[in-house]
Amino acid sequence: MIYKIGSKGEAVKQIQTKLGLVADGDFGNGTHQAVVKWQTENGLTPDGIIGKASWEKMFPLVIPASSLNLAGLRGHIPDSVLLQIPDTASKFNITTNLRLAHFLAQCSHESGNFRIAYENLNYDASGLCRVFPRYFPTLELAKQYAFKPELIASRTYGSRMGNGNEATREGYLFRGRGYIQLTGKNNYKAFDGFVPEDIISNPDLVATKYPLMSAAWFFQTNTIWAVCDKGATDDIVKLVTIRVNGGTNGLTDRIKHFKEFITALG
Repeated sequence: MIYKIGSKGEAVKQIQTKLGLVADGDFGNGTHQAVVKWQTENGLTPDGIIGKASWEKMFPLVIPASSLNLAGLRGHIPDSVLLQIPDTASKFNITTNLRLAHFLAQCSHESGNFRIAYENLNYDASGLCRVFPRYFPTLELAKQYAFKPELIASRTYGSRMGNGNEATREGYLFRGRGYIQLTGKNNYKAFDGFVPEDIISNPDLVATKYPLMSAAWFFQTNTIWAVCDKGATDDIVKLVTIRVNGGTNGLTDRIKHFKEFITALG
């Protein structure tokens, strides 16, 4: 992660807020000068660039990610997911085993046990009318889009969430990706500030490299950690599920996963 003159996004806003500046998300000369001053005061190289050392000094973890019992999860989640946890935890406040268990339970259910990182848009005509009735009010219209994921996403997600209209195909370009489907250009732009790559130009990275981190961004952005902190009961899993799903779809499975993970984490 490197933030310097020209950088934009939510991470820049965090830096500006920390420095007492107007948080406009645009790393300009004023932010550069404030960073140089802060680095000088904190014994860091005053280059005006927020890299790993400056970020960790500016935003230290209250509880280090090493306090998580990650070894206990081996065999319960894929190793590829396990390897993503330390960086994800350090960036997005997964500071307790309780938070991690709640988080992984929701991710596991939403992604079919961490197997699905792309939104499935391969609907038939009747499915389109049922799932997206606002965009497919008639069966005749739906038949023109059936089993055509790019056209379906372009119509259903076009002209909203920061996407261009249907003709731009941005609805498909910024379709759901990650273990808790990051959807829409605005959300991709917001998440982009937390990773070094340009995911607006390379949105598939959300599915291939950052499926877990993008889900943690969702939890933090929607203040779900505070709900997780309430405890380990079925009722709390239900409350977390409502915040993630908007309802209680798949609650039994989510509770099952939570119990497995909280036991494994000890």
